[in-house]
Amino acid sequence: MKKRGLVWFKNDLRLHDNEALIRAQKECTDLVFCYCIEKKDFDKLNLGFRRVNVIRFKFLQQSVLNLRKNLESHGGHLIIGEVSALVTLPELVEEYGITDVYAEEEYASYEMSLVDQVMNALPEISFHFFWGKTLYHKDDIPFEISKIPLTSKAYRIPVGSKAEPRKTFSKPTHLKAVAHLKTQEFPSYSIYGFTKKEYENSNPFVEGGETAALERLEYYTFKSELLTGYRWSRNKSDGLDYSSKFSPYLALGCISAREIYEKVKVYEAKVKKNQSTWWLVFELVWRDYFIFKGMRFGNSIFQTKGYKNKEIEWENDPAKFEKWCQGTTGIPFVDAHMRQLNQTGYMSNRGRVNCASYLVHDLKIDWTWGAAYFETKLIDYDVSSNWMNWHMQAFEIWYTNPVHQSNKYKAQHFIRQWIPELADANDVEVLVPWEFDITAYPKPIEVYKKWSRAIALIQKQAS
Repeated sequence: MKKRGLVWFKNDLRLHDNEALIRAQKECTDLVFCYCIEKKDFDKLNLGFRRVNVIRFKFLQQSVLNLRKNLESHGGHLIIGEVSALVTLPELVEEYGITDVYAEEEYASYEMSLVDQVMNALPEISFHFFWGKTLYHKDDIPFEISKIPLTSKAYRIPVGSKAEPRKTFSKPTHLKAVAHLKTQEFPSYSIYGFTKKEYENSNPFVEGGETAALERLEYYTFKSELLTGYRWSRNKSDGLDYSSKFSPYLALGCISAREIYEKVKVYEAKVKKNQSTWWLVFELVWRDYFIFKGMRFGNSIFQTKGYKNKEIEWENDPAKFEKWCQGTTGIPFVDAHMRQLNQTGYMSNRGRVNCASYLVHDLKIDWTWGAAYFETKLIDYDVSSNWMNWHMQAFEIWYTNPVHQSNKYKAQHFIRQWIPELADANDVEVLVPWEFDITAYPKPIEVYKKWSRAIALIQKQAS
């Protein structure tokens, strides 16, 4: 019996190392390729902002359009659904006589619920799902998901000694596409409630898509050899080259963790093997760990009490939260990072740690509010990485002093770049502007006594 397949792209927007695509090519006579936007993703939350903001929409658009281009260059096409897979997939099944659907396997409840609904709507169709989200395949790690360790070290060491990442899949040379099927345009931003001004003013930090992802991988490794110094530059905030910037591409599956791993291994053999190359792989393993740990604890990772069921007294002042969101807290290191996030959809790891710590430990605002705000903005939003990192900041990591950190990491240039009110401030004023007569910039919500030593050290540098 002939099989006509449908490849349902979700967060695997690539041709390389895509097992669902390869298996569909192998098993079916011909194929239909589609991506479905979920319109409800852009609805407003109770906190007053959308679950997914315009800057993530634009990065998604770039990535999907690049997927379309790459499919077309290999003889394929891309149908783009504008409302939901629940609408588009049944229509395609009926119109083209689809017998089998191929897709990447999901694990988080929101995504799994959509998959379940689609399957229930198409009971006669055979569905085939393939795991491709992690460096190590979930079937290869030496733990059952229900027994994933509570510490990363207890996970990482056994995995490193008892498992190997699987080899990547090569992209197909020519796609077995259904004949005479036309590619579709990406739906207008207006369908999802965005204005022309919002859309045109959104400028993702990096360009989306598989092509840009593979170019970035080549640039950061062999073209620039920046990888060699990654271990020592990764805590900076300013510019493109202090860190790999692979995370936005990993988030939408424009690149796979295994593709990065294989490139690093070649780099180690041909250029340099050092702490930096180890650290980059370590972070891919850490990403795996959060995914598997998130699978173990399920929806509790989205709850205020967390999976440890801890009670913390929150003040939850909406006015303070709004200042944090807008980057007007009066604390330059926090505000500069938040404004960067709002304008570009990206923030350094150093910024995320400090902004989260300030929100949770100083403003005493429910950490889930911050996690939800990062979700709406971050072009590298990954459900496990985002919510588990916030969970750790709320319950497990020691306090981070944003005044001390701004001085330690010499953030003056970065602050001036994102806070124009401080563009003319000197190197001391820009770190502690409340100590000087700078009226253009907001006064701090509060200057905490625990910052006194850091403030004194900065002032001392002026004398």
